[in-house]
Amino acid sequence: MLPLKDDNPTRRFPVLTVALIALSILLFAYQSTKPNPQTFETLAEFNASQSGMVCEFGVVPDRVLDGQAPRDDACVLRNRDQGRFTGLVTHQFIHGGWFHLFGNMLFLWIFGNNVEDRLGRIRFLPFYLLCGILAALGQALTNPDSAIPLIGASGAISGVLGAYFVLFPRARILTIVGIVPVRLPAWIVLGAYIALQFLYIGGQSQEGEGGVAYWAHVYGFIAGAALIIPVLAGRRRRERPRELRL
Repeated sequence: MLPLKDDNPTRRFPVLTVALIALSILLFAYQSTKPNPQTFETLAEFNASQSGMVCEFGVVPDRVLDGQAPRDDACVLRNRDQGRFTGLVTHQFIHGGWFHLFGNMLFLWIFGNNVEDRLGRIRFLPFYLLCGILAALGQALTNPDSAIPLIGASGAISGVLGAYFVLFPRARILTIVGIVPVRLPAWIVLGAYIALQFLYIGGQSQEGEGGVAYWAHVYGFIAGAALIIPVLAGRRRRERPRELRL
């Protein structure tokens, strides 16, 4: 099930959504200019690589939770170059590959513009970053001894999906189901999204730890759904744009 677009007009251009997408793409393009060898001769070579950048700006669960991550791990040593909690924000702008980046940015583009439009630009960015922080902490708590860095905007974007689920459950989403494009209500598309995360988590528990932080998706979605109404407090709801029918 792959969403392509929604039939949910906005009142104004989503400046912050586009800025977040542009920043993520630019940072990944910069990351891609760094060498990415399979083995490293020295710590300096590792630090200057793509892997070093991931370790520096990612969230290392063991370190962020208790600060006691192993000191002889090259990734943890690189992570120590920034503040203990800085990665809770910076990890949201680092991605592990073009497919990882494209999937996240597609979901952000489809669903982020309406959430930004409803929240307003002043509230949207803190909401987005907070969902990403809570998602990362939730993932860290599921495996608190891990020294593997967590990266990607998936947790924050899942928060946007949770908010969209609450705000626009009946909006129509053009979605590829198998190979057939169909328009489905948002509550079905996003309900299926969160249900699949639990399915994948069950698969991981049987096959061992995988490379995708599915719990971050779950915690991000819950955070977005729970926080959107309180964050909207005091903001007047405006009329949606009228559609022109020919």
